[in-house]
Amino acid sequence: MNVQRFLYAIDEISTWVGKAAAWLIIGLMLLVCGEVFKRYILNMPTAWIFDASNMLYGTLFMLCGAYTLAQNAHVRGDFLYSSMRPRTQAGLDLVLYIVFFLPGIAALIYAGYDYASLSWRINEHSNVTADGPPVYHFKSVIPIAGALVMLQGIAEIVRAVVCLKTGEWPSRLKDVAEIDVIEEQLAHSEYVDDESRKIAIEGAQKIDEIARQRGMGGDLNA
Repeated sequence: MNVQRFLYAIDEISTWVGKAAAWLIIGLMLLVCGEVFKRYILNMPTAWIFDASNMLYGTLFMLCGAYTLAQNAHVRGDFLYSSMRPRTQAGLDLVLYIVFFLPGIAALIYAGYDYASLSWRINEHSNVTADGPPVYHFKSVIPIAGALVMLQGIAEIVRAVVCLKTGEWPSRLKDVAEIDVIEEQLAHSEYVDDESRKIAIEGAQKIDEIARQRGMGGDLNA
């Protein structure tokens, strides 16, 4: 297995888990809508829904962390980073991953495992509401999510090393992109001719691609 296939394999794992976890938003929506209906229409609020909603949201948030890292979509101040050369970006990333990321995520996995194992041993239930639901399943997500982020972080470290050697960032697994708002607006405009519409759309796509490549740590001259 070459390096690019190794990176894609980890990206695929993170992407699959993230997209699978995204379906939890349906359950969260149904819970919230059901609680609103029961509370304000039937005047029969349900205490356990508050706990269940928090656990669903927390699970969704944690399990999508590796997917977000795979898409290089975590928030960061890149006003200086985007102007750096790829090798400089890779060097900075490598230092930060080794100094901060690896110890931090390792601590998360270790502490999360302790929290989860203790929760299972004592058959822990939520004490936020009366007769709260069990929380040991939810706490088990912490070390699992940490392990997934660690796995994706290893892939990011490999990417940085490859970039230091070659001067170019390895490609990422492509995923869905946002709908081009400009293209949608111009498609229904009666005041723009086809040639002008085409030029505007191509210009917008070029700007969007440059911005995306900067955020992804890509080579702007490619």
